[in-house]
Amino acid sequence: MLKKNNILNANYVQEMIEVTTNLYRLGWDERNGGNISYLLEENEVLPFLNPTEVIREIPMIFDAASLAGKYFIVTGSGKYFKNVQANPAENLGIIRVKEDGKTLQLLWGLENGAVPTSELPSHFMSHMARLEVDPENRIIMHNHATHLLAMSFTHDLDEKAFTRTLWQMCTECLVVFPEGVSILPWIVPGTTEIGEATAAKMKETRLVLWPQHGIYGAGKDMDEVFGLIETAEKAAEVYTYVCAQGGINQTISDENLRLLADSFGVTPREGYLNS
Repeated sequence: MLKKNNILNANYVQEMIEVTTNLYRLGWDERNGGNISYLLEENEVLPFLNPTEVIREIPMIFDAASLAGKYFIVTGSGKYFKNVQANPAENLGIIRVKEDGKTLQLLWGLENGAVPTSELPSHFMSHMARLEVDPENRIIMHNHATHLLAMSFTHDLDEKAFTRTLWQMCTECLVVFPEGVSILPWIVPGTTEIGEATAAKMKETRLVLWPQHGIYGAGKDMDEVFGLIETAEKAAEVYTYVCAQGGINQTISDENLRLLADSFGVTPREGYLNS
C-alpha cells in the first residue's frame, strides 16, 4: 500500500487552521462560537487519505442525499477556534456523506469522540442552495462579527435599508456584495427552521444576517468568503463610529454608487438604489 502524505500538509487543512486562528484573533468566534464547512474534491482528499478507511460513522438528523459522496472538512461541535492551531485533529474533521444521506463517514480528525458542528444541517442546506446558484461554491462560514451583530440591535432590519447603509459606509461594499445582505427574523440556532430560512436566502445573497447572533457567508474559496464578511464587518464598524460621532452628515450618494457599479462592472440589487 502506498504511503499517504501527511494530511496536516494539505492546503485545505492549513487554510482551516489559518482562518479559525484569525477569526478568534478578531474576536468574532468567542469560546465555541462559529463554524466552517469546506467542500472538497475527491482528488484533493486521495493524496492524503484512503477513502475506504472509515474511522466511524456519525448519524445525522437531516437528509443530505443530494450531497451523497461529497467530502467536507468541518469544525467540531463545542470546539474552540483558539485551539485549532495547536490541535487540528481534535477540533477539525474530514467527513463524507454516505449514500443514505443521513450518515457521515469520518475519515480524519474529530478525535476523542468529537462530532461535527451542531449547525452542520444549516451548513449543508446552504451548500445545497449555493450549489444551485453557483456550482463553484465551496465554503460556508458562520461567525459573530462584532459590529454587524451590534447593528442588528440598533439599525432597521429591513434588508434594503441595512444593505444601503453598508454600501454607503465603505466604497468597496457595493463592489464586494452588490446583491446585498439578507436578514432573518430571530430563530433558535441549530434548528431545521433556521437552516431552511438561511438556505432560502442563500439563493439570493452570499451574506445572511442572523439578528442578535451573527452572520453567515458563502464563497468559492476561503479568501472570498472571509473577505466578504470582513468587508461587511468593516462597514458596520464605520457605521458604529459614525453614530458615536453624532450621525451621518454626508455619505456616498446613489448617483456615485451607480458610477461605482458601472466602473467595476457590477449590478446593484434591483430596487436598492433610487432612480
